[in-house]
Amino acid sequence: MTERLTITTSDGVTLEARIDSPGAAERLTVFCHPHPLHGGSMNAPLMIGVTQRLVERGHSVLRFNFRGTGESSGSHDYGEAEQSDVAAAIKHAGSGELSLGLAGWSFGAGTALRWLAAAGSTIPYVGIAPAAEDLPSELPEGSKRIILGDRDQVIDGKAVRSYAGKMGIDLVVTPGDHFFHGRGKKIGDFVGDGLEA
Repeated sequence: MTERLTITTSDGVTLEARIDSPGAAERLTVFCHPHPLHGGSMNAPLMIGVTQRLVERGHSVLRFNFRGTGESSGSHDYGEAEQSDVAAAIKHAGSGELSLGLAGWSFGAGTALRWLAAAGSTIPYVGIAPAAEDLPSELPEGSKRIILGDRDQVIDGKAVRSYAGKMGIDLVVTPGDHFFHGRGKKIGDFVGDGLEA
């Protein structure tokens, strides 16, 4: 089941969004997309593949386009104002009674983790291949996992491993590059396992 909706941020930006749900959801996961200036959107192939797997596992999944992407208003702000987009999506997701989780891929993973730190939120988090630059130096309590491809050609994998170790974040290194072509189901299971832990 798919519901298309519009979410409004605290600064008045409207975000194109959709929720994919199983028959009876057990939890609701907000899933943030990769860099919009490099073609990232909520409809990127890995976004769809992971979403489908999470729905199979009993999650409702809320995807949205960051400001300036697709039919979302506003303009790209290099991960700063986008934290307000994450906040608005989390607020919308939290209006129900389902357990919340937060996930993201690449730009979306970093932006989501920075929001989590700024908000002091303890909801479970899983990041797929975030860049190590600008990740928060302090994190609130709560379950956290990072998934990294062993052949990532976009980010500094060594720096991500070091960050995860320093911050006590569960790190999953798996075969694949930054895009995990054809591995949506497997990556979806890694995400689901992290959020459900």
